[in-house]
Amino acid sequence: MSDEADPLTHFDAGGAAHMVAITAKPETPRMASARARVRMAAATLQRIREGSVGKGDVLAVARLAAIGGAKQTSTLIPL
Repeated sequence: MSDEADPLTHFDAGGAAHMVAITAKPETPRMASARARVRMAAATLQRIREGSVGKGDVLAVARLAAIGGAKQTSTLIPL
């Protein structure tokens, strides 16, 4: 292992950020996981479990939002 770090390819010699060509790069498999703690009143949790929230299935909406967020990750990370 070298003591020198690889140069940052997204910066030019003057330190300005720029796009780099990725057409020749192979796909890199990635995996991520996340956790959250949600605090709410006991009555709210009970209504979610019963499916009696007036606006619909709270957990289904949360799952869809999480999937949508994961799919948009590449647009949220610059360069």
